Amino acid sequence: MNRKVLELIRARNFQAARAALLEERNPVDAAAFFDGLEPEEIVMMFRLLPKKLAAQTFSYMVPEVQEKLLAALTDAELRPVLESQFMDDTVDMLEEMPANVVRRVLKLSAPDTRRMLNRLLQYEEGTAGSMMTTEYVALKKGMTIRQAMQYLKRNAVDSETIYTCYVTGPDRVLEGVITVREMLLADDNALVGDVMEKRPLLAATGATDEEIGQLFQKYDMLALPIVDGENRLVGMITVDDAVDAIQEANTEDFEKMAALEPSETPYLKTSAFTHARKRVGWLLFLMLSGIITGRLISHYEEAFAALPILVSFIPMLMDTGGNCGSQSATLVIRGMALEEIRLRDLFRVMWKECRVSLLVGAVLAPVNLLWIWLCYHSLPVGITVGLSMMVTIFLAKLMGCLLPMLAKRCRLDPALMASPLITTVVDACSIFVYFNIALRVLRL
Repeated sequence: MNRKVLELIRARNFQAARAALLEERNPVDAAAFFDGLEPEEIVMMFRLLPKKLAAQTFSYMVPEVQEKLLAALTDAELRPVLESQFMDDTVDMLEEMPANVVRRVLKLSAPDTRRMLNRLLQYEEGTAGSMMTTEYVALKKGMTIRQAMQYLKRNAVDSETIYTCYVTGPDRVLEGVITVREMLLADDNALVGDVMEKRPLLAATGATDEEIGQLFQKYDMLALPIVDGENRLVGMITVDDAVDAIQEANTEDFEKMAALEPSETPYLKTSAFTHARKRVGWLLFLMLSGIITGRLISHYEEAFAALPILVSFIPMLMDTGGNCGSQSATLVIRGMALEEIRLRDLFRVMWKECRVSLLVGAVLAPVNLLWIWLCYHSLPVGITVGLSMMVTIFLAKLMGCLLPMLAKRCRLDPALMASPLITTVVDACSIFVYFNIALRVLRL
């Protein structure tokens, strides 16, 4: 479809191009048409869309396309597009734009909208305040159900969602929540205050996107009210924004677990220089940390000289230890992210991982002992490697659960203590354990 429309535009057959565009009325899919086009093609295609579809499509475009349109459209073309956007979508867009674009958007906005945008832009990115929309339905508990439904019909046209309505008292203090379903099933003469949920779930403006995502996941919510320090309703977050927050938080954790600096730009749209800059810091740190392992190996060079075969088992011990530590760290980090594991569970987690390590070691150590005895006919070396394997697995599992929880205790992201860092620490420990056991068992 994209190619067909482009060919029609380039052939100056605008009427046919408009008809082709209208075949796809979903604004999400329509927004995908614009990705990767030249600036002049973006503007031409956008101007072919009907005003309502154009406004809806604009909010689903990637920031790069939005910026090109903001630079190319006239004030008269841009104003209705901005007016049709929900407040949270406008804030998300402005957070990605350069200062000159932000100034132009604020200038074109109505005074009330401009004041609201300035207030929302002051919230720290990644918090509930920056995610929320201020377009919600607020009812009074003294209304009857009939009055509330009439109010919805008159005033809820511009609200992002009308299924969940909030009940506020003086100074916008949140007093309850009521859904359209509850109002439809209630008696028309019943009071909103008698039907509403009087203790609704809510979040403060400073709540993080991870905390917001956890609330939606735990309670299967469609919308969440956001309040300030005095319990005044200032906005709401809908489930579609919560899903985006969950996805962004998970992506950030995955990047940190791979020793990457988090990035908001898609992979293919990020330059090689930026990719390198975001990776080289951690790689340099891990490389320098690996020097410790090298120093430990050189410290035991006399043991190598006495029994060179010991060197051949170092990679296996280091890899096994790193893998065991990564397994434990991944499970603990994910458990904390889902709030299945809390800091108070530290000793329970340690006890479980200790038992797991003994069971895993009871399988891997005898296999190594038997393999070494069959291949090298050396029972003492087999015992040395088997004991080293047991101790390495035990330490790796223990550090795999301790380091992420220690990071959480220090108010750091537990994902920082994932695979690369765990592997580096376990490598050094496995070498130290291996050669100390070898010195004693083999009497080197």
